[in-house]
Amino acid sequence: MLKITGKTDVYGIFGFPVKHSLSPLMQTAAFHALGIDAVYVPFEVNPDNLKDAVTGLRAMNVKGINVTVPLKERIVPLLDKVDEAAAFLGAVNTVKNEDGVLNGYNTDGDGLVDSLEEEGVDINGKTILIMGAGGSGKAVAFALLKRGAGKIIIANRTVEKAEFLAERLKSYGKVEAVSLKEVENLLEKVELIVNSTSLGMKNSDPPLFNYALIPPSVTVVDIIYKPFKTKLLVAAEKKGAKVINGLGMLVHQGARAFRIWTGHEPPIDVMKKILMEHL
Repeated sequence: MLKITGKTDVYGIFGFPVKHSLSPLMQTAAFHALGIDAVYVPFEVNPDNLKDAVTGLRAMNVKGINVTVPLKERIVPLLDKVDEAAAFLGAVNTVKNEDGVLNGYNTDGDGLVDSLEEEGVDINGKTILIMGAGGSGKAVAFALLKRGAGKIIIANRTVEKAEFLAERLKSYGKVEAVSLKEVENLLEKVELIVNSTSLGMKNSDPPLFNYALIPPSVTVVDIIYKPFKTKLLVAAEKKGAKVINGLGMLVHQGARAFRIWTGHEPPIDVMKKILMEHL
């Protein structure tokens, strides 16, 4: 039974809506596993009320929060400091309250790279194709380059958006922008494929490219975790490719937030197990 006392620390998540979030389940399990006296609760924050909600973090000494859509970008100017990733991405998914000073972080991209390492995927010097130039694609590309990827190819339906992102990333490493129509000509030249778009969440979603052309030598990652295996991953697995879904990214971005807040090493196995049981 959960015991809340005057010493219990409060953590949570800001989102709108927030009912679908799995973070309360995952972070509560982590606190419980390590015997940390803390609770983690969802806060549904209308974007119009975000400034007041951030003021409330300080006023009520909430120790830390995660931030999800549509608040990741909006919260940045309301914080005191942000880390390099959050500054580059213009988005924050983790906030730590240190005696009233609110520090913002973005753990999304590193969460994906951590999940790849856990699966034994070496990104060092590799050529990686990322499909999608939105917020998730930007976070993933930034983290991959910072952690040793050899070259990033960003493919987007609107190539101008990919080109804009590539231009911003070029100071961190080799980056190329292409149209999604060009992906099929690049499959034999890459070692890792990442779908950072939402295409694949619905059964009716069209394929990003001809999945029959996926070579067995690549690793295919889809940041989607519901469904557990998208059509992209099913097709890639049939071709003999290694496949990874987005559950690991979800766990590891949360694990990094946990580490930032508490200074403790997160119980990743516990966090993953509780989500697997739920999903």
